[in-house]
Amino acid sequence: MIMDNWYLEHLVCPRDATHLSESAIGLTCRRGHTYPVVDGMPIMLLNDVTQTQWVAERSLKDGWAEADKDGLYLNTVGISDAERRGVLGLWENNDASVDPVVAFLVSATNGVMYKHIIGKLPRYPIPNFPLSGNGGCLLDIGCNWGRWSISAAKRGWNVVAIDPSLGAILAARRVARSMHLPIRYVVGDARYLPFEGTTFDAVFSYGVLQHLSHQNAQAAVDEISRVLKPLGLSLVQMPNMFGLRSIYQQARRGFRPAIEFEVRYWPINRLRRLFSTTVGRTRISVDCFGGLGIQKADWDLMTFGRKLVIAGSESALRCR
Repeated sequence: MIMDNWYLEHLVCPRDATHLSESAIGLTCRRGHTYPVVDGMPIMLLNDVTQTQWVAERSLKDGWAEADKDGLYLNTVGISDAERRGVLGLWENNDASVDPVVAFLVSATNGVMYKHIIGKLPRYPIPNFPLSGNGGCLLDIGCNWGRWSISAAKRGWNVVAIDPSLGAILAARRVARSMHLPIRYVVGDARYLPFEGTTFDAVFSYGVLQHLSHQNAQAAVDEISRVLKPLGLSLVQMPNMFGLRSIYQQARRGFRPAIEFEVRYWPINRLRRLFSTTVGRTRISVDCFGGLGIQKADWDLMTFGRKLVIAGSESALRCR
């Protein structure tokens, strides 16, 4: 096992925050807690807590212990059996213009606007990162296949990305390597970040914390505060409870409380309180209108109707 020195210098045990060293079975802390390293990837998940989604369970156990022959670890990726067959077909035929795992994850990660290109994605949909990095260190929480990590790296950030899905993380690493971007990846949990305190200049998370219960979201924000440097910046995208699309989605499920990995819709005043009391001075801004994850950068990937949605969102942003 060959580990980047950065991991050994900055990773800590997510249980007790003690430093880790390489051992025959992976990474071990001073108190004997061990974490496997699979295909060079540290898996820093805790096996004695309730996971926020089933892919984390698979990343801990049978998803990598019984890996398929291609090393895609599809048991740890949130796709259906039909999508799994599609991934393997593209992988075996080597006829995809993008990574096969990404081709079938695109709607799950980017939103319903991308549903029409599942399995036939012509290029990587990389958004425009809003902040210039100038060499600062940024943590991307819930990176999945890494679209925002790639975007941030292209804007000059030294990026570390974390996600509970081993298969998605390995896909992210393949994509980053194909673009010659030196992004570091970790399999881990937003509630138990395996990093030293005050490690990052910025923490970013897009469309992730909204899937956590309020208690788990608070734990994740506590961790964001801990790993940020003094005067560090966090940028977190979450939905507004009273947005038109949010109201529509809540109505579809009868306004019942969210369960499992469903989206939680937060009122703006509660979002402001969550971050201001934990991280610090907080400003609320608008990412898009009419839905979640609407990206002007992906105009060429959209059908005519979806382009109208993008155009409407952009017009509303200019007029707000």
